[in-house]
Amino acid sequence: MITNPYQQYQNNSVMTASPGELTLMLYNGAIKFCNLTLDAMEQKDVQKANQSNLRVQDIITELQATLDTKYEVGKEMDRLYTFIRQLLIEGNIQKNPQKVIDARELIREYRDTWQQVIKMAK
Repeated sequence: MITNPYQQYQNNSVMTASPGELTLMLYNGAIKFCNLTLDAMEQKDVQKANQSNLRVQDIITELQATLDTKYEVGKEMDRLYTFIRQLLIEGNIQKNPQKVIDARELIREYRDTWQQVIKMAK
């Protein structure tokens, strides 16, 4: 049983969200964990940077798993998600914040585009 009101709110938000809103939540989570990765890198906290980076990679993997690659747009997104994940892996291994920043910017672009799609669909 969830006793924390914030956790209850978040749980309800996820349970009642449309598929489009869930995708938006994933993008926002990926951006949040990119920011945590960058903060940890700046503080030289290698373990926290690694953990946060892995969370972003997990989110990108989840987004990638939901693609329908029967269509060209799905195939293109698959390649782009692979590129983002590669940037994150290299940034993590090389302790290179610029690669994480580049990944975050791509994620932001997709998130912003997705927000527009949701607005247009309503």
